Amino acid sequence: MNPFRFAIQARSGRARVGLLTTPHGRVETPLFMPVGTQGSVKGLLPKDLKAIGSQVLLANTYHLLLRPGPERVRTLGGLHRFAGWDGPWLTDSGGFQVMSLGHLRRIDEEGVVFQSHLDGRLIKLTPERSVAVQEALGADLIMAFDECPPYPASRDYLKASLERTLRWLERSLKAKTRPDQALFGIAQGGTEPDLRRRSTLETIRFDLPGYAIGGLAVGEPKEAMFRMVALSTELLPETKPRYLMGVGHPEDLVAAMGLGVDLFDCVYPTRTGRFGSALVPEGRINLKNAQYLEDKRPLEEGCDCYACQTFSRAYLAHLVRAREMLGGILLSLHNLRFLHRLTERAREAIRQGSYGAFAREFAERRFGKEIPPWFREAMAAGGHW
Repeated sequence: MNPFRFAIQARSGRARVGLLTTPHGRVETPLFMPVGTQGSVKGLLPKDLKAIGSQVLLANTYHLLLRPGPERVRTLGGLHRFAGWDGPWLTDSGGFQVMSLGHLRRIDEEGVVFQSHLDGRLIKLTPERSVAVQEALGADLIMAFDECPPYPASRDYLKASLERTLRWLERSLKAKTRPDQALFGIAQGGTEPDLRRRSTLETIRFDLPGYAIGGLAVGEPKEAMFRMVALSTELLPETKPRYLMGVGHPEDLVAAMGLGVDLFDCVYPTRTGRFGSALVPEGRINLKNAQYLEDKRPLEEGCDCYACQTFSRAYLAHLVRAREMLGGILLSLHNLRFLHRLTERAREAIRQGSYGAFAREFAERRFGKEIPPWFREAMAAGGHW
């Protein structure tokens, strides 16, 4: 019996609620996945992540290849045992580092040679090696090795990149040996509609358990990004989960959920917390600002996270100014809970057939009267406004 199943349970316009079954549990979509690059979501205990509603954690193939090494993780029980998270894991392929570490790598048809940012040694990552590392790590959801192009990039570069990514997808599939892992393909093409369409259509020919929309949220305008998301979700199979990689701003989640995206990940909520800022319905507040030093209110009225239920903005502002590690921990906890609550409310709105009203209420609190054209366009494309 296939350990992976995905069933759509409700729809509202193009937004949908799904149930994704994995070997380590079932999860409801749409959902946001906290990023645990080194097998750890910075500053947060697995039990606390579970308590705030985290369902899937994401780890980084490139970084875990460097240390502690995939074979050590395998010997110690895989990520589930090694990192103390018994729910589903997703591992990326290392493809994002092809872009983010562009100054430390060399690409050819075989793969990518990185110069380790830790000690300078050369590390070769190929589709076969990426899959082997992810099999050793033992994640439930794994990604085909791809090339994530930067923005901006020429049409010629984008075309060559998506063609290489398709060849690498074929090699990734041939290298895969574990039936208890679902391999997702990644569509590229930048913000060129015809290239994005071609990449998506050729990727879905492989009939994979799920598909990722890659190469976005890398500096392009929001209008261009969400036109590509709308195009992608029109083409991707209705019966498979859709994963928009590297997206975590609340307004981006609301727009993309409205277009039918199911999975998201980003370092944004935890990185923002470590830098002293909290997510609130109106946007983001910086606790370094003096105005919060005597503010008795919680970060967000009505939030059920431990930070909001226990501490004032004044105390958190003190921690941030004093550079106490507890400040970053509490803000990271709140920011993740903020995104989980957002997706929980979105799922409920979809079940009730009222996603458009949910998105409008969110946008009016977030943007006021000046709702950006890109957001309105996404809502219209999703059949909501």
